[in-house]
Amino acid sequence: MTTLRALLAVLMCLLAAGCGEGNPFPEGSTMARIRDRGVLTVGIKFDQPMFGYKDPDSGRIIGFDAEMARMVAKDLTGSERNIRFVETVSRERENFLAQQVVDLVIATYSITEARGRLVAFTDPYYVAGQDILVRSGDTSIGEASDLDGKSVCTAKGSTSVDRLRDEVPGAHLEIVDAYSVCVPALMAGRVDALSTDDTILLGLLAQHPDTLRLVGKPFGREPYGMGVRKQDTAFRDYLNGLIARSLRDGQWDRAFMATIGVSGATPNQSKPTGS
Repeated sequence: MTTLRALLAVLMCLLAAGCGEGNPFPEGSTMARIRDRGVLTVGIKFDQPMFGYKDPDSGRIIGFDAEMARMVAKDLTGSERNIRFVETVSRERENFLAQQVVDLVIATYSITEARGRLVAFTDPYYVAGQDILVRSGDTSIGEASDLDGKSVCTAKGSTSVDRLRDEVPGAHLEIVDAYSVCVPALMAGRVDALSTDDTILLGLLAQHPDTLRLVGKPFGREPYGMGVRKQDTAFRDYLNGLIARSLRDGQWDRAFMATIGVSGATPNQSKPTGS
């Protein structure tokens, strides 16, 4: 009965277009605990421009994922400043949730069946496509099939690894902990290409526009979800309500244009279906 009452309370919050002041969260829920604590803890990447990036000058975490996290913090605590970001690389996302290091993970987290057995995913808040980054003078790579026999850098624990193995089994994969390791290797000629989600590559390209080139032939689709602990369906449903609201009221569009949009990219295929 306690679980049923908690779920009913969450549903009432969602119907009211978000739980806020005067509409308390269910007692004992993750939302109530975060509200009482006054701080939301989010696992995010620190090395992915336009999504989750730690500005070396200010120390501020910036990017689309960071803006989505601040949206959650504001709704739960009353201020987007009531947030603590924890650097979370791809291979640690499930561990950080299971060990309660973070409340949720927003870190270019592709929704897959295998991961769904370990965590609870929200509905997609972003849709990416996998692409390829090469040196600007390299004309030998124009699409995924051209990676056959080439050395390709990508990150451990990412879906990019599996797609490369399926699409280009002849590619020689260099699997590292973070994409930031791939960039200097690519520029120095130690690898021939870097492959992952297109918007992540756009962020890396923006840092080296004269040295690197985006192939621009995406293959595959990568829906990103916010990840929470496997059994925390009430928190997942609450977050789904926030995502849906952001797509309706323009908050999603404003976050996109302030981050990814500065590269000249447009929402087009990136905005989840049904928005």
